[in-house]
Amino acid sequence: MDVTNRYITIKAHIYGAPKESDFELKDAALPLRVDPDTNVVIVKNLYVSIDPYQLNRMKSFSSSQSAINFAAGVTPGEGIDAYGVGKVVVSGNPEFEKDDLVVGLICWGDYTVVKPGVLLRKFDPLGLPVSYQVGILGFSGLTAYAGLFDICKPKKGEKVFVSAASGSVGNLVGQYAKLFGCYVVGSAGSKEKVALLKEKLGFDDAFDYKEETDLKATLKKYFPDGIDIYFDNVGAEMQEAAVANMKAFGRVAVCGVISEYTEAGKRAAPDMLDVVYKRIKIQGFLAADHMNLYQDFLNKTCDQLRTGEIQALEDISDGVESIPSAFVGLFRGDNIGKKIVRIAQE
Repeated sequence: MDVTNRYITIKAHIYGAPKESDFELKDAALPLRVDPDTNVVIVKNLYVSIDPYQLNRMKSFSSSQSAINFAAGVTPGEGIDAYGVGKVVVSGNPEFEKDDLVVGLICWGDYTVVKPGVLLRKFDPLGLPVSYQVGILGFSGLTAYAGLFDICKPKKGEKVFVSAASGSVGNLVGQYAKLFGCYVVGSAGSKEKVALLKEKLGFDDAFDYKEETDLKATLKKYFPDGIDIYFDNVGAEMQEAAVANMKAFGRVAVCGVISEYTEAGKRAAPDMLDVVYKRIKIQGFLAADHMNLYQDFLNKTCDQLRTGEIQALEDISDGVESIPSAFVGLFRGDNIGKKIVRIAQE
C-alpha cells in the first residue's frame, strides 16, 4: 500500500527573520512496507515540536550546526527533522511493533521513515496526554529542569529571573523555582502573558519588556538586592541588564538567545568587570548533556502534573500545512507555552 506523504521544506537558506514564503509543502508517494530485518521503521506522525533553534539549522552557516547532531544544517528541498511523537505503522525492527507509540526524531510531515541509529524509543503515556512527550515531558521540560537544578543549583529563598518566561522552557523554570522555594520574576512580551505568569503559574512578579526603556533600571526595581539566578532564553540587552543586577556568586544558565537568531550583528555584551568581581558563573548548556537526570526529572514532573503543582502550557496548531506559520510565529512571540503542531489524531 502506498500513501501520500506531505512534508515541509525550505526553498533556500534563510537569512534574518523567517517568513512563511521561505517554506514549501511538498508531497511524495510512500510505500508502507519495509524489508524484514532492516531495522527501518515507518511512523505516522502525531505531534511535532516547533522550536526556535531550528532557524540556525536553516542558515547556510551557524556555529551550532557542528556542535551536535540535533542542530545539523538543513538542506533546501529536503525534509526537516524535529522531536516528535508518532505511531508505528510498519516495522523492520524487532524492537518496535505496529501501533507502538514512539518519541524521537521524526519529520515535519505526515510520515517518517526512521533509519537505524536515529533517536526513537517507545514510551508509556503514564496516563497523561500524549502531546506532553513533545514538551513538558520532553526536551523542553528536561532543559528547564537541568538548567535550573544542575547548572544553577538554587537554594531556597534565592531570587530568580527568567526571560521569555511564558515560552516552552521559561514557564517551567519559573514553576520549578517557585515549588523549590525561590522568589521568581519573569519577563514576557505582552500584558496577557504577564497576567498568566502571575495569576496561573504563580510567579511572584512579571513585567512586559516591550514597555520598558531601561532594562537595567527595571530589573533593579524588581530585584533591589540583586539577582541570584538568571535563566537566559533571549540574550542581547536582557542578558546585559541581568548581569548588571547580579549578586556576588550569581549564576546564569544560557539556554537560548532567540533575540540574536534573526539579527546577525546583535550580541550580548555583559560588563566583564561585573562577571569577574562578582564571580558570576555564565554557562551555556544543552539538554542532551543531562540525560542522566531524565528519570528523576520525569518522575518528579509527572507527580507534580498529577497533583496540579505544575501546569502544562501548550500552544497547538493543526495540520502539516500549519507548520510554517507556527514556526514563524515563534519569532513574533505569538506562542504561549510549548508550540506544537498536531499532525494527526491519536
